[in-house]
Amino acid sequence: MTAGKSDSDTGFREFNVGFDDDGIRLDRWFKRHLPDTSYTTVAMWARTGQLRVDGARATPGDRIAAGQMLRVPPPEADKAAADPDKPKRVRERVILSDEETELAQGMVIHKDFQAFVLNKPPGLATQGGTKTTQHVDGLLDALQYDNEGRPKLVHRLDKDTSGALLVARTSRAAAFFAKAFSGRTARKVYWALVVDVPSIEDGMIELPIAKQPGTGGEKMHIDEAEGAPARTRYRVIERAGNRAAWVELQPFTGRTHQLRVHMAAIGHPIVGDGKYGGAAAFLTGGISRKMHLHARRIKVDHPDGGSIDVTAELPTHFAESLKQLGFEEKLGDDLVLDEKTAPTREQMKSRAKAHAKSVRKERKGERRGRGVVEEKKPGAKPGAPKTGGARTGAGSKFGAPRSGPRVEGAKPAGRGRPGGAGKPGPRSGPGTR
Repeated sequence: MTAGKSDSDTGFREFNVGFDDDGIRLDRWFKRHLPDTSYTTVAMWARTGQLRVDGARATPGDRIAAGQMLRVPPPEADKAAADPDKPKRVRERVILSDEETELAQGMVIHKDFQAFVLNKPPGLATQGGTKTTQHVDGLLDALQYDNEGRPKLVHRLDKDTSGALLVARTSRAAAFFAKAFSGRTARKVYWALVVDVPSIEDGMIELPIAKQPGTGGEKMHIDEAEGAPARTRYRVIERAGNRAAWVELQPFTGRTHQLRVHMAAIGHPIVGDGKYGGAAAFLTGGISRKMHLHARRIKVDHPDGGSIDVTAELPTHFAESLKQLGFEEKLGDDLVLDEKTAPTREQMKSRAKAHAKSVRKERKGERRGRGVVEEKKPGAKPGAPKTGGARTGAGSKFGAPRSGPRVEGAKPAGRGRPGGAGKPGPRSGPGTR
């Protein structure tokens, strides 16, 4: 937004809509740039024709575009309508210490005009909370530089999870990225070390997740009856005998603690995750007791076109554990990121029903048309129903999902690296297939 210019004759002010405000509502523009002007005042200006966009009358709910010119009544009208006792809503920029500034700027692994990607270290919370004084959100003032607005978080990582964290630099970018995450077009790839080896090397976990009663929302659990749908794809990258496996995880929903809950539910908790895996989540032999869950890669469309595709280096404890178990880091990056996801059970059932309906309509049209009487074949039994079409009931391929943990996949993990010969590893838990 360019600075307001006043008409010397009328006192009206003119503002040029900036790139950062492209597409927002007019009332939202006032909240950002003239916060002391109440919605009631803006609505009154609109009713009396004093509020103009490119010379035309405007309403508070109109969307504005970059480059448009806003005409706003003089500051005196703004002050007269404002409550003199109401404090100004101006956020002061936080002054951080040299150590905090160095920490924040040292996390940056990608920077452009619209976004940062940070490599968040384990042990640093994304946002503040009870007894949490240092967090990523509190360090973002160090990344404001010369921008008018403060950078904004668009998603989060658990405190003990490391890796790629996207931060928007402008309000427009924040809205764009938020839509990408809610619409599931943003892709995130995690690496994890898990206890034991899944018997299926490439599987889809579909288990609903809800807050566990009695934990104050601090812990989640599988709840088939009232949980929110959650889907996670996993792929085994390498295995260390039957002791542990290195896996790639891709969440297709964004539930709290989703990856940790899903892997624990199929009997393979993430190494170091005592919250969901208990004592069984810790390996002996010098393997670090820290959480081994890392947001390795993030890929998302860019507001200005193209995409952001960034890989975050492993934290020291995770890299050392890979070496100690004999794993080669290159193998994980060689896996291709599939752009299309497998359909959900609900989608498969819906498609099957639609197919069955179309088949029935076609056969009904073949049997009889308007004004046409079919000639009976010799020996045909009257009233015998015809069979065919897709089945959607119990026992069919697209039938109702079974209760209990579900892991879908086709390839059993052999001994050694995935795809190798040998006996299958231990089953990944009850209800797997």
